[in-house]
Amino acid sequence: MQVFHPSIGSQWIVGVVGQLQLDVLISRLQAEYKVDASFEASPWDTARWVTAEDAKALDEFKALHRSAIAEDRDGAPVFLAKDAWELNYVEGKFPMLRFSATKDRR
Repeated sequence: MQVFHPSIGSQWIVGVVGQLQLDVLISRLQAEYKVDASFEASPWDTARWVTAEDAKALDEFKALHRSAIAEDRDGAPVFLAKDAWELNYVEGKFPMLRFSATKDRR
């Protein structure tokens, strides 16, 4: 599970691998903290951490895709794609960037 904060200032996004992981989160919130929680589906299907050797290229990408950029809990930029097609398209248009499915915790 990951929590993402969209750059445009909307509600936080809880990213999970599948519905079961979300169900476990809701159950634990209720059992351990007595919190009734519900979640709405987001329009995004995939999240990728975005990095680049050239900071300017990364900043330009983030500005261009502002509505699909979020930050993780460490402030690292994350690109949110609506589907695999969009992710592949964007990766092809920006070969100078790295799109990673996981993030090293160093």
